[in-house]
Amino acid sequence: MLDTVRQFETPEGIFLRLRSAGALPRAQAWSIDFVIRVLVCWMGMIPLAFLGQAGVGIGMLVMFVLMWFYPVVCEVFFHGQTLGKRAIGLRVVNADGTPVTWVPSMARNLLRVVDMLPGVYGVGLVSTLIDPYGRRLGDIIAGTMVIHTSELPSGNHVPVLAAERPPLDLAADEQAVIVDFAERCAQLTPQRQQELANLLDPLTGQTGEAGARQLVAYANWLIGRP
Repeated sequence: MLDTVRQFETPEGIFLRLRSAGALPRAQAWSIDFVIRVLVCWMGMIPLAFLGQAGVGIGMLVMFVLMWFYPVVCEVFFHGQTLGKRAIGLRVVNADGTPVTWVPSMARNLLRVVDMLPGVYGVGLVSTLIDPYGRRLGDIIAGTMVIHTSELPSGNHVPVLAAERPPLDLAADEQAVIVDFAERCAQLTPQRQQELANLLDPLTGQTGEAGARQLVAYANWLIGRP
């Protein structure tokens, strides 16, 4: 299956482009994560072997945690990326392009039990080949998708700040300008950030650094962050 681009408009009028990942890069990322987990288990079993039956019990617990909680913790706390996904350049996001959270991440990973049937990800492979966005069954039910980080959806480069709703209803192009400013902040000097923010002081009611931070807070709200 060829990787596809999914484009849609959010309720705030921002257009997102999500380039979904196909079965091959996802399999590569999964393989890397599998090897990492096997190595961690193997190294952990060496000292646990000296504990007898207690060591076996602890080892089984470690294997369970690595199998079921490693991907969830990585996806929630590391911007949707396990070590394998980071190496391949993939990321898990919600289907609307927003960062993945606990419930959808847990759902998509628990449903691996179904995707792995009847063996070697048979159901999951068929699902990625049939679905137009390359999603396995777990992603479809959880409302998530795996995308290439080389083409992140608009807003993913916005610095994380407490979201604040703009005081005025903005047109779609005005919203896009604010999101674009926030995305480019890291590439601008503080002086240039403040110079641009000062142009919108009627909207923010502030100038200088405070005005720039206010625009970033607006951008966080526009892309759907809490």
